[in-house]
Amino acid sequence: MKTEAMVIRQTGGPEVLTRETIEIPEPGPREVLVRIRAVALNHVDIWMRRGLPHVKYDFPHRLGADIAGEIEALGPGARGCTVGQKVLLAPAVSCGVCARCLSGEDNLCPQYRMFGETTQGGYARHIVVPDANILPYPGELPFTQAAALPLVYLTAWQMVVARAQVKPGDTVLVQAVGSGVSTAAIQIAKLHGARVIGTAGSDEKLARAKELGLDEGINYTTADFVAEVKKLTGSKKGVDAVIEHVGGDVFVKSILATRWGGCVVTCGATAGFAPTIDLRHIFFRQVRVLGSTMGSKGDLHRMIPLFSQGKLRPVVDRVLPLWSAAEAHRVLEERKAFGKVVLEVD
Repeated sequence: MKTEAMVIRQTGGPEVLTRETIEIPEPGPREVLVRIRAVALNHVDIWMRRGLPHVKYDFPHRLGADIAGEIEALGPGARGCTVGQKVLLAPAVSCGVCARCLSGEDNLCPQYRMFGETTQGGYARHIVVPDANILPYPGELPFTQAAALPLVYLTAWQMVVARAQVKPGDTVLVQAVGSGVSTAAIQIAKLHGARVIGTAGSDEKLARAKELGLDEGINYTTADFVAEVKKLTGSKKGVDAVIEHVGGDVFVKSILATRWGGCVVTCGATAGFAPTIDLRHIFFRQVRVLGSTMGSKGDLHRMIPLFSQGKLRPVVDRVLPLWSAAEAHRVLEERKAFGKVVLEVD
């Protein structure tokens, strides 16, 4: 069938995003056709558009992992869903039959593929997905808010809950509080009883983060966040955990901001992939450095009721039409957003 989409046929700047009519397949066995109503941006969209050396592109390529919409058609044997049902999509697919998938660790499946990265994504009016990717819809949220939920909350949940194992009484440092992952991490850490310190490059972003539960804010353009963290934790103790996705020097200094026996959990490196680390600060102080990518579909099922109950809420900076995807990319690249930039699909 034909549908309209924003695609890239080459890597480069935002201008490579173009509107086209494309062919997509009919839903096959245990697949569903989803009419997309909103798709949220993530930094992976920027990296994919610019070009990643390890990715084999299948042009025309569609970006977009965070998708909300309605089921338009069912393939043979599709389970657990009906035509017209409002849905969120889990943002990645896996084989579903390996030991990792069957153990609830589908994000460690050797065939794990994220929408918009190593498989086609949601910058379109329609997408065909496995029925296993269909998630319950979070209450009465509008599509543009629901689409801001899956990837960043899944990522933050795994970082805060599974990897850092944050518990009541812990102190957590969240880097770059204006990002989607960080706005989610603040709320999840508070939900688990932690005191949360956050960094940002502006007082405005820190003020907005305090509305989400941030206890203390540090403007890294006017203060050394390591020194400030030591002051805020008393006796130069440091924090129990750092939630980090910036990389570069911020990652290096995050290790210094951690208490003896604490941990740094990282899920990205927007400011640099190759920091220079003094390993003595890791082994002598017994700091754990933990990598984290996405999370399990089961975690998403556990989280969605928290949105319906108002215990978590998506943070949307602005909504633009899908056909303004290039403008949306510029907003994200220039770090003008607090929370998510969402594309509405007419």
